[in-house]
Parts: sequence; structure tokens; C-alpha cells
Amino acid sequence: MSKKSTATETEGLTQLGHATSLPASPDQAVLERVPNPHPDQSYCIRFAAPEFTSLCPLTGQPDFAHLVIDYVPRKWIVESKSLKLYLGSFRNHGSFHEACTMDIGLRIKELLSPRWLRIGGYWYPRGGMPIDVFWQTGEPPKGVWIPEQGVPGYRGRG
Repeated sequence: MSKKSTATETEGLTQLGHATSLPASPDQAVLERVPNPHPDQSYCIRFAAPEFTSLCPLTGQPDFAHLVIDYVPRKWIVESKSLKLYLGSFRNHGSFHEACTMDIGLRIKELLSPRWLRIGGYWYPRGGMPIDVFWQTGEPPKGVWIPEQGVPGYRGRG
């Protein structure tokens, strides 16, 4: 049975429960964390962002991706509203696919110090070629069910 949340666990949050504007850039976005309700257990948390967008840093044209973030927490879990706002802050941010994917993974790793983390960036084609970017912090912990990310490779029409 999970323990009941207390006000002290969420008192430092600045976005949850408040009207919050979309940050102008990833650097301005505030990514927040809350205590893991089960720090004594190893389990996987997944966030999927099937409509992630950013801008090409050279042309300013939009880029689209399906991001899947999996992690096994230690003491902290990411607060989901702050993650949504952080991911949304890339909408007007110019950065290559590889940089976006890695910046997100590294920022979450720095915030949480999870037991394990992986990110899959499944980018839709620009110039006729999809670019998929994958990164993880090491081997996943033994005994944790970590499903496949389930995003098929780009097949084009047909």
C-alpha cells in the first residue's frame, strides 16, 4: 500500500495546481520532482510524448517526434506537469534531433539521479530520412519489467 502524500512533499512545487504559461525555451523551463512513494521498490515509470515538436536550428521548419522516456526511480520522480511544460518549451526552440533527445535525457538524469533511464526519440522524416536517437544510462536493474518502447520504425506510405 502506498503512503499518502503530505503537503510537505509538494510544498516546493511552483507549477502543479497553479496556472502556468508555457516556458519560452528549455533553459527557462522549470523541471520539478517529488518524493518517490516507493523508494524501496524497483519499478519502471514511462512517459510518452507522441506529438513532441521542435524547430530545425537552420531553417526554422518544425520537426516532429514521438518521445518515450523510461526510468527506474530512486528517491525522486519527475512531476508530470513540469515535464509536460518542459517538453512543450521545445516547440519554438531550434535544435537538432540528437541535441533535443540528449538534452532531455541528461536533464532528467541530473534532476532525479534515477537507478536507470532511457530515452527514445523517434523523429519523423525531414529531407526524406528519419533520424531516431536512443540513449540510456547503463544496464537496467535486474527484475524490473521494462516493456519495449513499442514505436515502430518509420515505414513511409503503405
